[in-house]
Amino acid sequence: MVFDVLRFIFVIVGDLHRVWMIPKMGYMSRHPERYSDQVRYEYDRHCINIMKKRGRITTEAYGMENLPKNGGYVMFANHQGKYDALGIMDSHDKPCSIVMDADRSYIPLVKQFIDLVNGKRIKLNDIRQAAGIIKEVTNEVKQGRKFIIFPSGGYEHRNGNVVDPFKAGSFKSAMRAKAPIVPVALVDSWKVFDLWSLRRVVTKVFYLKPLYYEDYKGMKSVQVCELVYNRICEAVKMAEDGRIEEAALK
Repeated sequence: MVFDVLRFIFVIVGDLHRVWMIPKMGYMSRHPERYSDQVRYEYDRHCINIMKKRGRITTEAYGMENLPKNGGYVMFANHQGKYDALGIMDSHDKPCSIVMDADRSYIPLVKQFIDLVNGKRIKLNDIRQAAGIIKEVTNEVKQGRKFIIFPSGGYEHRNGNVVDPFKAGSFKSAMRAKAPIVPVALVDSWKVFDLWSLRRVVTKVFYLKPLYYEDYKGMKSVQVCELVYNRICEAVKMAEDGRIEEAALK
């Protein structure tokens, strides 16, 4: 797997004196009776901030006012690399979880991050297991949990903000829960681990206007998928053109 080993090593080596945090993350994830969702989520965000400072990473977020104030919802974002979920969590104050490719979820540090927020590991080539995960997410969203889903199912290592095609099935959990669907556009997130450089990196997160159940109740998942995909593509293009405020209004 090719990614920016230089920045990754720089972050790890520079924070070796904090290696004790890894087993602490594991301990906290194994004892939810002692550590609430909010406490565990804030510890994840604390770790993200440490990594950002060491790695010379800045993440700017726009459109937070678009996030639903109450209840559960699902954020659907374009996927660019390992930093994507961290960039979202960095600016998302309320605890949220993530649905992630099982094969990528057991990498050291990634595992601890996922476990702390009770992330869901989905086997992309196992239809039965994937269906079970969709059902779990549906039930938990109904109970008020928030999730991050990358509907492309994966990402390619490349330089650029290309938005890979989305899979319509990814939207079924939110639709079955009749929950708000929040499109999230990530811009320049790929630069964190795809540039062979230690120069400062600025990424952007755009929370776009949500689709509520009333907006999509007569639509099929394929139609919802296309709508969300197009809106994210438009927001990414606007951001690349410097039209930041317009992008946040998509």
